[in-house]
Amino acid sequence: MLRTSLNWQQSKMSSTMNYSISLLRKREIKRETPEEDLKPEDYQQFRDVGAACLSGGDGQQLLKFIQDEKNQGIVKSMGCGLLAPLVDELVRNKKSHDHCQAAFTQLIMTCSSRTLLDSFLELIEDMDPGAISETILVLLPHLQTVLLQLDDNRAAGVGLALSALHKQLSRLPVPYTQQQEEADEHGLCCCCVALATFTRPFIDGVKKKDENCNPTPEDDELKTEILKFCMLSLKEPLLEAELNRDRKSTLWRFAVEIMIILAAIKESLPGLLFFSSLRKFTRMDTNLFQESAACLAYLLFVQLIAIDTFPAVFNPVFILQCNMEHINQLLSRKKESHLLKGLALFAKSLEKVEDNSLPVGLLDLESFYSAPQNLRQVLTDCPIQHLRESGLKVFQLFINKLDAEAKHKFFRCMLKTSHHAGVEGYIVNNIRRQIQSSIKSEANKWFLGTELLPLLELVLSLPQAAETDLLTNMDKIMESLNLLRYLLMRDKELKSDADVWEALCRIKDEYLKMLRVCVSMSRAYYSVEMKALKEEQKLKAKEVKEQARSTRLLKTITVKHDNVSHMSPEVQYQVLQSALVTFDLMESLVVRIDEITEEKQAKPH
Repeated sequence: MLRTSLNWQQSKMSSTMNYSISLLRKREIKRETPEEDLKPEDYQQFRDVGAACLSGGDGQQLLKFIQDEKNQGIVKSMGCGLLAPLVDELVRNKKSHDHCQAAFTQLIMTCSSRTLLDSFLELIEDMDPGAISETILVLLPHLQTVLLQLDDNRAAGVGLALSALHKQLSRLPVPYTQQQEEADEHGLCCCCVALATFTRPFIDGVKKKDENCNPTPEDDELKTEILKFCMLSLKEPLLEAELNRDRKSTLWRFAVEIMIILAAIKESLPGLLFFSSLRKFTRMDTNLFQESAACLAYLLFVQLIAIDTFPAVFNPVFILQCNMEHINQLLSRKKESHLLKGLALFAKSLEKVEDNSLPVGLLDLESFYSAPQNLRQVLTDCPIQHLRESGLKVFQLFINKLDAEAKHKFFRCMLKTSHHAGVEGYIVNNIRRQIQSSIKSEANKWFLGTELLPLLELVLSLPQAAETDLLTNMDKIMESLNLLRYLLMRDKELKSDADVWEALCRIKDEYLKMLRVCVSMSRAYYSVEMKALKEEQKLKAKEVKEQARSTRLLKTITVKHDNVSHMSPEVQYQVLQSALVTFDLMESLVVRIDEITEEKQAKPH
């Protein structure tokens, strides 16, 4: 009974198709100019009939109709309407693959290439979001054939196709881990491979034209469209992907393919990276180009892809100077993939620069100001530990490459702008090391003498005077006290300049005076809080049976951004106790500095 019902439905569908096709065929025969007599509803009917035939499993009948010599007129006029149902069937049903592919081939042979291209672009634009990769893989071979058949405006067609394809490709999630890339759940990796294959005949055509004759404006336009595709691919997916030259993954090979394409179309890597030939990107967003160029710099200098084609005439300082724009671009983003690439590019760009060689003039460049500031934000705000650790190594490497005057200026800048005690403490530690180095080797005026005083005034200061939160600023304060103790112990070198020593003593006295007041006030406050906590706990212990409310007596206090009132009493007590220990430690350092001062004053000159 079921088989009879299915056969009847299929027979009915076939009859409906034959009837509809016969109507269209009659109309086609009657007219002299095919496009003039066909109406929009005729195109829709033809498409619906084809879709019904395919969904009913009768693709063989549709193929016969398309191949029938008597039907070539109507197929030529309306055959493009069958592309969408054919694609849907190929994506949905693998069993009808051969019939659908043969029908595709016949339509491409029969229909106008320009009309076919418009239909393909419409298909790409209206692609099912749930079947992007499957649809792209079905379309690419046939779209390539259509574009190769175009005689006029091929470059524009290639550009439209690549742009539309990349727009859909960018909607797919980029696999980030090795496991995700190997699984390729959303098909991004196989689409990248297919796209690389898709572009090859057009690239080969450009190469042949370059070798045999002067390129035409059409050839130049094609090169520009291919270049745009490369830059789009650098932005997405390559900038988002995890790339490792030790693991030749699919996306790593796609990155290699992009670099090969750039070489094939004779695009200058220095031109793209250092001299920004923006005339070729009139239709590209400037920010998009900057991100693409940043990824290109990463592939070249970190992954070393195509590094053998890069001219050796550029010195390391020039490369660093040019790459700082790309580094700044990457470090200004919050994505882990961008930050990883930015830190790696920063480190690689610094590696070949000699220590103590970068002149102070470079710090006047916008990129040399912004990139370290963005790096500082990674150190202070990034929640990912391995990025903070890598960032700190790069931060120190950058400091090492600056000459003495540049270090001096950079330290002053960071002390004024970082607003973070951890960073300031790290800078103070570096200042102490520079002073040590200057004392041990040849005297350096930037870290000995009058030039040292502006730094010390920034170091030996409390941001809110007596109201400074000592716990929040503990890192800087402890490093500052250690620096002050070191300077007093090495007074012989500093006393050679009486004015400098006098100024240092004045700065020291003012700082210690304010710090004593601050420590005293803070200790008193935290002692009161600890006493109140103890009293509260005693009251609660006595009233535990009759207590009907949960009013807290301890007012809210903030310690290093932790809300104490939300902690358990035991934890609150530990925090308060730790604060008091910190104040004791600060005070002990202050006392030791006073002792050193007295000892030095007691010794005869």
